[in-house]
Amino acid sequence: MSSELLAVVPVVVFLVGLAIMAVALVKGGPKQPPPLASINEPFKSVDTSDLPPVERYTARDNAALAYRRYASPITRVRGSAVLIHGSSASGVSLHTLAKALAVAGYDVYVPDMRGHGESGKKGAIAYIGQLEDDLSDFLDVVQLAGPRTLVGFSAGGGFALRFAGDTRQMAFDRYVLLAPFIHQKAPTTQPSAGGWVNVGLPRVIVLMILNKLHITLFNHLPTVAYALSPEAAARLTPQYSYNLMQNFRPHEDYRADIRATRQPTEVLVGADDEAFHAGKFAEVFAEAGRVVPVTIVPGVAHIALTLEAVAVGAVVKAVSEHAAEVALS
Repeated sequence: MSSELLAVVPVVVFLVGLAIMAVALVKGGPKQPPPLASINEPFKSVDTSDLPPVERYTARDNAALAYRRYASPITRVRGSAVLIHGSSASGVSLHTLAKALAVAGYDVYVPDMRGHGESGKKGAIAYIGQLEDDLSDFLDVVQLAGPRTLVGFSAGGGFALRFAGDTRQMAFDRYVLLAPFIHQKAPTTQPSAGGWVNVGLPRVIVLMILNKLHITLFNHLPTVAYALSPEAAARLTPQYSYNLMQNFRPHEDYRADIRATRQPTEVLVGADDEAFHAGKFAEVFAEAGRVVPVTIVPGVAHIALTLEAVAVGAVVKAVSEHAAEVALS
């Protein structure tokens, strides 16, 4: 092969690589999975006629973000709980659990995380890390009674774990993770989360490469779609941008998040969870170097963990026991 040809080969390879990446960016997005009845149907029976009104706080970028407050009817509250909803949802999805915690003596706050519900453009955030900043801003604006517990469900549980490993983790006294998403490759996760998600893997791979090069220009592109019914998709968030997908979960090195946690942490999961392997959570945390209590609630599926009386009672008990421990410490 001539020296002239050898000199051209790297250029050709580079151009072919760029072309492949461009095609992946344009064509490699997520496809809408078929509606998953086990996720969509349970919420149809929830009475939301007594929802508290939406309140707003101002984040550092001057965005007005939404939350609901469930004030405890007890004069001397036992503490505060902040509830983080799951993927595609809004704070309304945690109405049943929030009411139960309020009755048990807690002031409960349920934000619509940015990119969901009434907080900003659905499916999008400006940068990876904005959700932690929003939660910090919320705590600065809304002064919560102590002890404080952060409760996260599903993807919200993964985000709660992310915050529990953050330098700002001491903002909460306890963390309760409800069927948390840990990582797509963690032993806890069923394939495609039981049919709930479809990830545009070609696009994700390209965006990961670009982000390592500090190129974030295309992070607004959608990379994951959720198995919502058409009716639910009209109200909720059917797709996430790359920024939101990467932020509303633990970091890629989820083990580092687990190792970095210093505050008491507990996991609850339904025995019949169709998105995650209930029996694997204790193993995942222990393997990462952090032994945490894991409660497996018999006969309970994924969404039912926040709706059914036996599961809600278990969550209230976990929060109450944590608050009592903090009060005695």
